[in-house]
Amino acid sequence: MSDADGPERLPERLAYRLLTGPDDRSFCEKVSRALAEGYVLHGSPALTSVDGAVVAAQAVVLPAAAARAL
Repeated sequence: MSDADGPERLPERLAYRLLTGPDDRSFCEKVSRALAEGYVLHGSPALTSVDGAVVAAQAVVLPAAAARAL
């Protein structure tokens, strides 16, 4: 894209995301990355077992979206 086309648009961030993955360091890194991007935790994490493996889930929201929901 050239300057004549205007500024490059960044993809819009989702107001709500549900992060899931194995209950290990990679999941914690995924949540930490979302927090560094400005998301905040929403609710408690959840754990379940799939074929003997523990799977974690954590909802995150952008603060402005959480404020609008109140």
